[in-house]
Amino acid sequence: MTRASFGLRFLRGISGTVTAGLVVLAIAVAVTQYLGHSRGFPGPGGLSVAAHIAAAVVAVIAQRITDHRRGFSAFLGAIVVFVATGLVLWTQWWQ
Repeated sequence: MTRASFGLRFLRGISGTVTAGLVVLAIAVAVTQYLGHSRGFPGPGGLSVAAHIAAAVVAVIAQRITDHRRGFSAFLGAIVVFVATGLVLWTQWWQ
């Protein structure tokens, strides 16, 4: 088994960090919704929670592919992580 190039290892590390951040963000949004609902305050809403959880699931699956494959498949998995994260940030935070 050959070792991956430095660039691919670096990309895997960055996409793994982004994936972990997205999972933490999804958990935080879900907890905020729960606490808001239980205390009578408006939360982010069910659609926002669902979007964050869906993006986190997509990112985790793509990161698993990135970590376990080589070459273009690994690169494409990392790109999917960045696109899923960008989409959830754009649609749920900046719009």
